[in-house]
Amino acid sequence: MADDWTLETIDLGRVRYREADALQRKHHAEVVAGREQSPAPQRLLLLEHDPAVITVSKRAGADTNLLASPEHLASIGVDLERTDRGGDVTWHGPGQLVAWPIVDLNRFGLGLHAWMRLMEQAVIDTLAEFGIEGFRDDEATGVWVKDDRDPKGAKICAMGVRVSKWVTLHGLALNVHPDLSQFGLIVPCGLLDRPVTSMHFAGAQVEVNQVQEVLKQQLSQHLSARGVR
Repeated sequence: MADDWTLETIDLGRVRYREADALQRKHHAEVVAGREQSPAPQRLLLLEHDPAVITVSKRAGADTNLLASPEHLASIGVDLERTDRGGDVTWHGPGQLVAWPIVDLNRFGLGLHAWMRLMEQAVIDTLAEFGIEGFRDDEATGVWVKDDRDPKGAKICAMGVRVSKWVTLHGLALNVHPDLSQFGLIVPCGLLDRPVTSMHFAGAQVEVNQVQEVLKQQLSQHLSARGVR
């Protein structure tokens, strides 16, 4: 049974948020429908949002962490979208690797908490491949790295998910070399005064395509280690 599933990677490249989200819903429906197949399909969408977009969750108070008006965002070419994922307010754009695993949690014996920790570890292991030490913050989901601006570190990877019929939607956003100044449009993830960083800023001069190859391997390996229930 350990090999009775496949993780199909789909590289969407640079894509507008609404288009990517529509494709995500399509693949989610296919994974749900294919639960009884052998091998059972699991999907991993890899992409960069272009144009840049700010997504606002349904969490109460999330709007207060948007620091720019919709009119200003439109004037600088940044989309604004509502999202059904967990988390708060997040910026996405070119230079940031977005990974949306569409995975049947029941198949791997995973609850939501364990799934978040698995994704964090996959990112930590990915960063290590490029000489960056990532770590968790017990008070905030995501992955952090040491940074002179804050003794607690700076966020390098944000996470927010939704689970429907025990199949995941959304996932993680790893900053490779985005325009970090655009995070000034929001309070990232609702965490006031916590800095945001990137792999480039942390010293790894890499491209998104290089990072995504390592990340997809790490996610697959961590899922394989869970076996199949």
